[in-house]
Amino acid sequence: MGSIVIEDLQPTLDGGRHPVKRVLGEPLRVEADVFKEGHDVLAAVVRWRHHLATGAEGWSERPLLPLGNDRFGAELILPKLGRYAFTVEAWADGFATWVEELNRRLEAGQEVQSELLEGAALLDAAATRAEPVAPAEAQRLRALAAELRGTDPTKARAAAQDPQTRALAARHPDRSVSTRLEPPCEVRVERVQAACAAWYEFFPRSGGGPGHHRSLREAEDVLPAISELGFDVVYLPPIHPIGVTARKGKNNARLAAKGDVGSPWAIGSAAGGHKAVHPELGSLEDFRRFLGRAAEHGLEVALDLAFQCSPDHPYVTAHPEWFHHRPDGSIKTAENPPKRYEDIVNFDFLGPARESLWTELKSVVDHWIAQGVKTFRVDNPHTKPLPFWEWLLRSVLDEHPDVVFLAEAFTRPKVMRALAKVGFSQSYTYFTWRNSKDELRAYLEELTQGPAAEFMRGNLWPNTPDILPEGLQRGGPPAFKIRFALAATLSSVYGIYMGYEWCEARALHGEEYLDSEKYQLASWDFDRPGEIRGFIAAINRARREHPALRHYKTLRFHEADNDRVLFYGKQTPEGEDPLLIAISLDPFEPQETTLQLPTAALGLAPNEACEATELLSGQKVLWQGKSATIRLTPQAPAAIWSLRRFSRREAAFDYF
Repeated sequence: MGSIVIEDLQPTLDGGRHPVKRVLGEPLRVEADVFKEGHDVLAAVVRWRHHLATGAEGWSERPLLPLGNDRFGAELILPKLGRYAFTVEAWADGFATWVEELNRRLEAGQEVQSELLEGAALLDAAATRAEPVAPAEAQRLRALAAELRGTDPTKARAAAQDPQTRALAARHPDRSVSTRLEPPCEVRVERVQAACAAWYEFFPRSGGGPGHHRSLREAEDVLPAISELGFDVVYLPPIHPIGVTARKGKNNARLAAKGDVGSPWAIGSAAGGHKAVHPELGSLEDFRRFLGRAAEHGLEVALDLAFQCSPDHPYVTAHPEWFHHRPDGSIKTAENPPKRYEDIVNFDFLGPARESLWTELKSVVDHWIAQGVKTFRVDNPHTKPLPFWEWLLRSVLDEHPDVVFLAEAFTRPKVMRALAKVGFSQSYTYFTWRNSKDELRAYLEELTQGPAAEFMRGNLWPNTPDILPEGLQRGGPPAFKIRFALAATLSSVYGIYMGYEWCEARALHGEEYLDSEKYQLASWDFDRPGEIRGFIAAINRARREHPALRHYKTLRFHEADNDRVLFYGKQTPEGEDPLLIAISLDPFEPQETTLQLPTAALGLAPNEACEATELLSGQKVLWQGKSATIRLTPQAPAAIWSLRRFSRREAAFDYF
């Protein structure tokens, strides 16, 4: 064991307790402080290994480069999906230390014959280590050692000071007294869709006219319209059989009337449980067919994962030990006082039968993965124990590293972050309730640029079946445009619930939809006035055509002198495809503002001109200098500019 100190390894999460996250192709920048007593030159490497690799041969290495002040760093691109261990190892580079000491002696005019013999011995030792793996390099090292022992002092000094000699010796170091940071930390590499996706939620049972429960085969006719709008994930609420006991009626009425279809989240009946399809929706074969039809339109299907049951679920009879019981022996229904959910019973996740329960719930996930599902939206994960999610997600993702989990957790910030730490790829956020310029800026900077960005990806939803925000209720189509543009450009991953494109804003009370699809069938008028489908399609088209909008961590806010205009930019991590975005936060009145253009960040000289193309209208303007004045209206509340610098010839002749 060496005396080198290695500390402040980054990126790590809770001291290595949980993996940080990357997507395929995204760099992992590894840095650490590395130092020891004395004046030795230190060498360090980052070591990494995929969790499926075994033995010493499974480790790869890359040199860490000195960054100054004892800080070392390097960048990795990990080649495949899954979980990796990574750590840092460091040692004293004996030959490099000797070279630096030799140079100081030569500068002082001292005799160095004895020192040259020491250097020759170091090269001989390096040659011995090289012999088994690189015989040609071993031969070259011995030849250099001979030059250092030679009678020509000029030639010996030249060989000693040659950078190539130092580099060759460094390839075969003495690591017998190296220091390695243990235990290793982890990073999980996910597919790109874990950080970049446009979600569209709809209830497949709705849309068939009054009282008509549609099937999955009938619901296939919605897929072309979703694809044309530019979405790439179709999210279905639970598709399982629905219980009859205490079934909820229309508008969450406590008692259901004849013909009421109930809540899809009250899972389980005599027709089956979590591994079955509601009979009126069809069969497993119909579901697999739906997946195929969606794929033909470039759409992936996300399935709701709700670990709760109707009192009629087969689990209740077959495994009463999996549930909470009252003192009288009856199974306890779900509660959030003063509310009671008589149509739902919860599992006892930490009860005596937890081992068999957890195994069964994992088999539910495995079942739907076997049908072809690769994305799950998980209902209320914050009401289940974190140890359960950590075990389940690690088990599933180690076997199926291409699966994506979205946490539907509108809860306390630390609980939301804890869920992300234990493996959820994405998380719902508080975006729905962030409205002012300062609120939006502070929150999105926290999500995309703060420590949370290493492990938590915010999936921004302007609405859900549970949430019709007050701003959408009052603001009409302009408000729907504003919130959509914010969600789709502030984050690389976002979603909407069907009806958004028609600006559905009828509320029952608070943020609850009137005639909510959670409890009844709905009929949609695809040609109703006031729709914003063209606006949605245009922004999704910009997301597909411009890589900058598909990145999560490159969001940067800029200054605009109007508190009702949010101004920000995005580009690729390499600095390509620079975009500037301005969005009015006022759905009622036009807003003018002067934008402070980030010329330095864009690589523009202070008075250099550039061409700005507004992607939603196609209008081109010339920007020159550090500011630009714009006007946004309720009808056109958002602008996205793609920037192009002029060539010397264009600037001098063509454009002007």
